[in-house]
Amino acid sequence: MVKRLKIGISCYPTLGGSGVVATELGKMLAERGHEVHFITDRMPFRLGQFHSNIFYHEVEVSDYYVFRYPPYDLALANKLAQVAKQEKLDILHVHYAVPHAICAYLAKQMVGDHLKVVTTLHGTDITILGHDPSLRDLIRLAIHQSDAVTAVSQDLIAETYEVLGNEKPIELVYNFVDPQDYIAPVNPQLRAQFAKPNEKIVLHMSNFRPVKRISDVIDIFAGIHKEVPSHLVFVGEGPELAKAVHQVKELDLTSRVHYLGKQNNVAEVIGLADLLLLPSEKESFGLVALEAMAGGVPTIGSNTGGIPEVVNHGVNGYLAPVGHIEEMAAYAVRLLSDSALYHDFSLAGIQRARAQFSAAAIVEQYERIYYKVTEASSCNSSLSM
Repeated sequence: MVKRLKIGISCYPTLGGSGVVATELGKMLAERGHEVHFITDRMPFRLGQFHSNIFYHEVEVSDYYVFRYPPYDLALANKLAQVAKQEKLDILHVHYAVPHAICAYLAKQMVGDHLKVVTTLHGTDITILGHDPSLRDLIRLAIHQSDAVTAVSQDLIAETYEVLGNEKPIELVYNFVDPQDYIAPVNPQLRAQFAKPNEKIVLHMSNFRPVKRISDVIDIFAGIHKEVPSHLVFVGEGPELAKAVHQVKELDLTSRVHYLGKQNNVAEVIGLADLLLLPSEKESFGLVALEAMAGGVPTIGSNTGGIPEVVNHGVNGYLAPVGHIEEMAAYAVRLLSDSALYHDFSLAGIQRARAQFSAAAIVEQYERIYYKVTEASSCNSSLSM
């Protein structure tokens, strides 16, 4: 009989690929009979309604007057330890080295070595924070002290070894989608709000940070629209949004660009689109490209980071070097102008999403890691008796 585990999950609960993956993973683990405890400062946005076997524990931060900044890290470490003791957790699965893996390490010191820590690296904890001398040793410690470490792309694993010089084995576990979430038919009434039947819809979805190169998105779309009547739909919010609005106005594209803000129902939004633009400076994986593929929407993106591990150039999308705006626009026009080619790319994307990145297979991979670290603990306990 397979042992049902008690698993604590800590992640950034707001919009972002890591929070999405952590939440969806928790939901699927609960469906498989495991007891899952989310430990965050806010309810993960993909969690929402009641789910059997899932529990939520809010991290409350003290605003004691001697602290210049609220000590979230310490509050999280303490809460992880409290929940682990109270609920007799087997594992803490934390997403991002900073602060979550460090906090889990502190919690383990308070609870005992029987509590296992699995850390998943998602990107900026290595690609940005790992390059910061003030944090590098801390991140190295978090990885070294974890019982198992995973990363969402081979590119991220390579960069982790390069940046940190770390010898800890890192296992590749890709992000995932549930293909069933993306097979709903297109809503023609909703699509009609953005484009006429003879027009195309181009989508960009992100947190609008500089690394997403929003200016490139707009310039690529401008090139597309010169050849193919189309509209650009922006989903998300962030620091580059105001600049984007200004650029759109300067290019006289205001009537062609739509801003939807943050959206929870990603599958429905993707269902509206004909093409995804992802010209990022860096993506450790590119979850939105996978979500688009699952919905049959090809990606035009940058040939950087983990994106080539998701998008097969010339098969289910096109990739170009970062900043090659005209090349990306030309690829987009080629796809949108050739219905037979587009159909082939769309079908190839759906098939790849199901074969390579299916939720069931990825969740089983995480389960194997959980059982490996917990069984190792049991064997060590037996040997010491």
